Amino acid sequence: MASNETFPPTARLHTPAEFSRVFEQRRSASSQGLVLYACPNAGGPPRLGMSVSRRIGGAVVRNRWKRRLREAFRRVRTQLPSGNDYVVVVRASSVPAGAAGARQVEETLVTLATRVVGRPGYRR
Repeated sequence: MASNETFPPTARLHTPAEFSRVFEQRRSASSQGLVLYACPNAGGPPRLGMSVSRRIGGAVVRNRWKRRLREAFRRVRTQLPSGNDYVVVVRASSVPAGAAGARQVEETLVTLATRVVGRPGYRR
């Protein structure tokens, strides 16, 4: 794995306060069972938070979604608009499988992030 594909603690949202700050901005876009919320951070690198509810499925399904999202974020982090925090909320229970599924999640993340940040009225 290349060094730019790691997922260090500095690339994650940790505290409930960080998640709340992103949700309170009310800037989101949705597609294919994912909702992406965005909020400007202090100009640092993009950071990711994930919310996968129990209604999505059991622990195996929820953890599979989280692994898929972390991997997608690692791969597309440089393509995401920097200076933002992102929270992905999963709404679909089926996890995209295989290499095609991984590409689909990566493309969806980039598309949603670009759409949210590019909207009029998004504060930087």
